[in-house]
Order: sequence, then C-alpha cells, then structure tokens
Amino acid sequence: MEKERRVLTVKELAVELGISLNLAYRQVREGNIYAVRCGDRYLIPKAALDKYLSVE
Repeated sequence: MEKERRVLTVKELAVELGISLNLAYRQVREGNIYAVRCGDRYLIPKAALDKYLSVE
C-alpha cells in the first residue's frame, strides 16, 4: 500500500495545471502559488494547489 504524498514538485505542479515548467516556476517565485523552499528545491503542498484553483 503506497502512502499518498502531500507535496508536489514544480514539475508535478506544471503537469497538474497543464502549463509549462517555466510558467510553473514563475508562479511559485512570484508567490501566486505557495511553496516551501527546501535547499535548491520548491515543494508545493497539495492544499496550496487546491487553494490556488479555488480562487474566483
């Protein structure tokens, strides 16, 4: 039984949203999508993606 991950990488975020990797990085760097910096990586909580998608 595989445990579901609670975070996404920027690459996984881009795939989920159907956008380019560059655009995904820009959204994260500009703070439009909340992410946690972990060393040289960004990790995006799935809750942050849900919140981003629910904004009207």
